[in-house]
Amino acid sequence: MNRIFSIKSQKGVTMIEYALIAALVAVVAITAITLVGTNLTATFTTISTAIGL
Repeated sequence: MNRIFSIKSQKGVTMIEYALIAALVAVVAITAITLVGTNLTATFTTISTAIGL
């Protein structure tokens, strides 16, 4: 039974968990950057319209 649950299998599980966490962080970062970019574009458009560019 000990041979089935060896240290190697735990290392693989840990690597998969880290990969899932990294993917989740990437998705959150991309979403945040997209939202900030959209809001920033709207702000600059408002400013340029207000000053008459």
